[in-house]
Amino acid sequence: MSSGPCPWGKIENRWSDSDAKGMNEQELLRYRSNLLGSDLTLTNFAGGNTSAKVMMPDPLTGEEVEVLWVKGSGGDLGSMDMGGFSTLYMDKMNSLKKLYRGLEHEDEMVGYLPHCTFNNNPRAASIDTPLHAFIPRKHVDHLHPDALIAIAAAANSEEVTKEIFGDDIGWVPWQRPGFELGLMLEAKYNENPKQRGIVLGSHGVFTWGDNAKECYECTLEIIQKATDYLASKETGAPFGGEVIASLDEAGRKAYAQALMPALRGKLSKQQSKLGHFTDDPRVLQFVGSKRCKELAAMGTSCPDHFLRTKICPLLIEIDPAKTPVEDVIAQLDQLFEDYAKGYAAYYERCKHPDSPAMRDPYPVVILVPGVGMFTFAKDKATARVSSEFYINAINVMRGSTTISEYTGLPEQEAFNIEYWLLEEAKLQRMPAPKSLSGKVALITGGAGGIGQSIAHRLLGEGACVVLADFAEDVLKEATAEFQKKYGKDNVSSVRFDVTQEAQVQAGYADAALAFGGVDILVSNAGIASSAPIEDTTLDLWNKNISVMSTGYFLVSREAYRMMLAQGNGGSIVFVVSKNGLAASKNAAAYCTAKASELHLARCLALEGAAHGIRVNCVNPDAVLKGSRIWQGDWKKERADAYGLTEEQLDEHYRNRSMLKRSVFPEDIAEGVYFFASDKSAKSTANILNVDAGFEGSFTR
Repeated sequence: MSSGPCPWGKIENRWSDSDAKGMNEQELLRYRSNLLGSDLTLTNFAGGNTSAKVMMPDPLTGEEVEVLWVKGSGGDLGSMDMGGFSTLYMDKMNSLKKLYRGLEHEDEMVGYLPHCTFNNNPRAASIDTPLHAFIPRKHVDHLHPDALIAIAAAANSEEVTKEIFGDDIGWVPWQRPGFELGLMLEAKYNENPKQRGIVLGSHGVFTWGDNAKECYECTLEIIQKATDYLASKETGAPFGGEVIASLDEAGRKAYAQALMPALRGKLSKQQSKLGHFTDDPRVLQFVGSKRCKELAAMGTSCPDHFLRTKICPLLIEIDPAKTPVEDVIAQLDQLFEDYAKGYAAYYERCKHPDSPAMRDPYPVVILVPGVGMFTFAKDKATARVSSEFYINAINVMRGSTTISEYTGLPEQEAFNIEYWLLEEAKLQRMPAPKSLSGKVALITGGAGGIGQSIAHRLLGEGACVVLADFAEDVLKEATAEFQKKYGKDNVSSVRFDVTQEAQVQAGYADAALAFGGVDILVSNAGIASSAPIEDTTLDLWNKNISVMSTGYFLVSREAYRMMLAQGNGGSIVFVVSKNGLAASKNAAAYCTAKASELHLARCLALEGAAHGIRVNCVNPDAVLKGSRIWQGDWKKERADAYGLTEEQLDEHYRNRSMLKRSVFPEDIAEGVYFFASDKSAKSTANILNVDAGFEGSFTR
């Protein structure tokens, strides 16, 4: 096995004097923070924090006072603006030292931080605030670069730190972030005020400078020195060498696509989860290595890594070249039961009298040798970030085992962070999830007017959406617009022709890889045609039946199969038409195809009920606004059928309805949402007419 992808490269200095020109101290802090946070070789997503101590006029007295500007609770260094910083009086921060009653009372100090707020700043101060306050330098950075954590997590971390940096960098042993660690950093700094930073055991690094640019360049220099040291020690194969070879790219993808829905279904019994898959070369190198099992069981070291990846991953010990994916799926119940028992035992060993109740006992990270890594969380972004954090942890383990031996966070310390009462309080303050959070909806005809309205409605309720369409350019444009509005993590797309079985199956496999599966199918793709029966050609007839009968069958069958694999029910919604119930002249092919959709839905509802799969229909009528079916000849053909001009058609449909109202795509979306959500949990095989009232389409 070769050394493979090496994480120890050169760091780019992104500081621009021209960009920074004219900025005040606070603005330079924001600029520096964005530079550091946008480079994931320096810190993790949403990880790390920065600060500056700035002289400012007190809003009450007008006197100059020293104010600590520090990254507030939450947020991301790479994207934060000035509102992301907490501001605190430094004299008040220092006065807190007189109130500190010792480590066992440390958490109470968080309650004092709001009393130190400068200028009524609403941004809450983070637990790391004392760490920045008590280091007596103007500009301070705290980051979690893999290279420094690798050194911090080495068994002889203090000695290695001394070897690399000499007296330039100090070292303190592991201590959970908080007031005590702030005092430890102050004491270590005072031992040698000439030092340029401090390594935190198992955690990360602090660096500083007299101005923003000096601090930034010091940070880069220290991280680069650690990186170069690790690179110089690379010899032979990491992690003891390869014992399980990776499948080729197509093989890995197929294995993951088949495994994803089963994993997701079993992990979603307590709360619906979304999945992420990666076969990053660093992951493949680790999961196929000799030491993977040993190192993975040790868990992560950095608290930022641990909080997002749990006490340890689940390693599925197979060789995918010898073990069919069906055999792995058959083992999952036992594997998850064993993991949950182990997690419960860990909870019982480590809990305190006031610990929060045990949370979900199932894994976040699942490693499959030769295939890659799966991560699951309550939303897609968290699942993806958890994956990125575990890759950081892999880099750390690689570095530590190259120079020494890796040491994970001690079990009790890991528990104390995972079940920290301050973290629990933060979780309790989180807003309630939206009605479709954790759900995945696939919408055919997703790039059309009705399809896009449905997507907006479901995304607005927290669902992830897979837009499926045949029109490639329109699909790309719609996907880009939705991703811009709702985030790339929440929107994906697949291009397929609903009449082509292989394309439909491939589309669902891609959806499984993107999110873990599908919970909601909105079958909305369609065409429209109009012709007297004597002029209806066999080609026209077959085209209608193919798209709207066969097509609905293919996409619903694949949804049904995936929902069965997940084992958690689901909702299938057919967007049909009032023409499924009421005949129209000059539209025999169209009306017949629509009627078949209704009956297919009834058949599916009969079979799906035992599995919690509901099937319902929404019947629109005369949705002219935004619907692609009106872009061809259909509008003219329908106008001709009624002896009208195209311009008169909208008024004709409105006046024809009992309520004398037009029907819009948003109205159809509302009906689809009702059937997709638990608001209709006791409804299946139902039809909801959204046609402003049309007597011929009454269902009774």
